[in-house]
Amino acid sequence: MNSSAIKSVKPLGFPWQTQDPFLFCVHHVDHYPKGNEKLGPDSSLAGRSLGQDFSPNQDWRMYHGKNVPGFPAHPHYGFETVTIVTKGLVDHSDSLGAAGRFGFGDVQWMTAGKGVQHCEMFPLLHTDKDNPLELFQIWLNLPREKKKAAPYFSMLWSDTIPEYKSVHANGKTTSVKIIAGKIDQIPAPNPAPDSWAANPEHEVGIWLIQLEAGATWTLPMASGSVNRSLYFYDGQSATVDGRRFNSHQCIELKADQPVELVSGETKTLFLLLQGKPIGEPVVQYGPFVVNKPEEVNQVMMEYQRTQFGGWPWSSYENVHGRARGRFARYPDGVEEERQIPGSMSNEQ
Repeated sequence: MNSSAIKSVKPLGFPWQTQDPFLFCVHHVDHYPKGNEKLGPDSSLAGRSLGQDFSPNQDWRMYHGKNVPGFPAHPHYGFETVTIVTKGLVDHSDSLGAAGRFGFGDVQWMTAGKGVQHCEMFPLLHTDKDNPLELFQIWLNLPREKKKAAPYFSMLWSDTIPEYKSVHANGKTTSVKIIAGKIDQIPAPNPAPDSWAANPEHEVGIWLIQLEAGATWTLPMASGSVNRSLYFYDGQSATVDGRRFNSHQCIELKADQPVELVSGETKTLFLLLQGKPIGEPVVQYGPFVVNKPEEVNQVMMEYQRTQFGGWPWSSYENVHGRARGRFARYPDGVEEERQIPGSMSNEQ
């Protein structure tokens, strides 16, 4: 009998492969230069495939943006996005009139549900120094009964996201930012109300795990029916369940077995995604996620007819003013504000 908790190992690609209830995860790391007066790069764009700039050989990419890097207005249907920004900033605008600027550990949770348009641009605020960016965007599926839920947008500000800490006998520390789920008795902030994660029985977990060099920590167990993926995305080496790995690996684990993580000679960073599978058919056509092939045309016709509320902004690459701090403005007009840290060179 094989007692290993490791089910499979895959190299990290772009995007990262996920398991039900997740659809995929992308990890963006861009070393953007100084910004210009339009909040775009103060650097030549010659030779780039503007509108489709995804080259992995570049230090930074424009993605679908032509003036500001990022993702201009586009529709989503039938799933959720969880966007974790660890470095830099993201400007959000959507067809509901909601808007925001977030980063420095903030997380945006958006339920597309029955349809929403949004843009996600990466404003380069600093004109006197570089503008590094790192973010994860996770697509979490919605079950059939929630596909037509009302769109929902919320911010989990970095100061509201709990951090679990464990100190090993050797004095080395493991810290875990709990974005969804809980560790011991430390719960994450409430997820979106129609999310698969809103039911604790689904055991959805989204954790950013950081081990100091030489640290050891054991993953807590979950139910046997839970899908659990551990993404080793930064660090030289680590041991998972007694097996040594170099970075940029996805390790699928049995959730009902304890798994010991041991960091190598440098700091080690993991993302953990877990949850009970929804177990329904998935038919995906770009940003439309449905259950049956015939539903794709229905959703596309609905989008053509309604534009999911239209686009109330002057530009499909909408960005907010250079002077704006971190903020969220919700469809009902309520606003929240946070300061931007004084030095973007000290991002975690």
